[in-house]
Amino acid sequence: MRENKKGISRRNFTKKSAIGLVGIPLVQLDNHFIKSIYNTDETIEVNLFSKHLQFLDYNEMSAAAAEIGFNGLDLTVRPKGHVLPENVDDDLPTVVEAMKKYGLKPNMMTTNVWDITDAGQQKVLETASKLGFGYYRTAWLSYPEEKSIEESLAAYSTQAKSLEILNKELGIIGCYQNHAGNHVGAPIWDLTTIFSKTNNEFLGCQYDIRHAVVEGGKSWELDLRRIQPYIKSIVIKDFKWGIKDGIWEPINTPLGEGMVDFDRYFSLLKKYKINVPISLHLEYDLGGAEKGATVISLDKKEVFAKMKKDLTFIKEAWKRADNINFR
Repeated sequence: MRENKKGISRRNFTKKSAIGLVGIPLVQLDNHFIKSIYNTDETIEVNLFSKHLQFLDYNEMSAAAAEIGFNGLDLTVRPKGHVLPENVDDDLPTVVEAMKKYGLKPNMMTTNVWDITDAGQQKVLETASKLGFGYYRTAWLSYPEEKSIEESLAAYSTQAKSLEILNKELGIIGCYQNHAGNHVGAPIWDLTTIFSKTNNEFLGCQYDIRHAVVEGGKSWELDLRRIQPYIKSIVIKDFKWGIKDGIWEPINTPLGEGMVDFDRYFSLLKKYKINVPISLHLEYDLGGAEKGATVISLDKKEVFAKMKKDLTFIKEAWKRADNINFR
């Protein structure tokens, strides 16, 4: 898998350390069980999107994620997230302390950052950088009706360059998620235009295979081939088409029950040597946890079991991908 063009730095060194073994009871999570990332080609590290644990406080969330077997959290640092941007100075260090207590890496976060002229957004990145975070998801962009798509792409390309400069100063990588619908990046080829003014170093794509298949159908492999040089992190989730209220739309499913061909996808990640952080999203029915609810209708043990099942699927599919033959 490909290393991002970041060089050997304090932040890279930090990211290479501290991973808790799957299945070890929480009380036994100490340095004796620490191992390095990617010991073999069969092992991968997976972060859980913390949106799905917003019914828990920082300690409970960290304890649960570690016991399920995750290596870290993709922490929501945004409005209605685990950490509110206006409280980042106080709350982000607190949640990082809780994560580290249970052997979780503070490496990924999801934000609403894009505009570097906004002091609040700058503060989020500065604080995260000091705490060792290496990657963050940016805000989503749209195409205003009053501008042509070409005009919007030109403006976003300029903004992307400015954002990358700030990211480089802070030693943190920004990742724009491709998202199905009327979003910038839904037709994934427009992202290569936006990134064209950058050095493809501290800003790139958070590649979401679920949204890529929704938009690309059978051409998702071409989309992946096109965007793969810019991929800095990836999101894992699944879906199938179904009718809801008389309208055809994507229906989110547990991994392996939908339309994403994970064996093929993972084999291509290995082919392209894409070595980037992974975030697991669970957007099917979790009693409200799928939507970031602070109060859920399912027993939390049932939610944890579904998370464990999807995590196990990822690891098994990753191993199977070695045996996929390329056409």
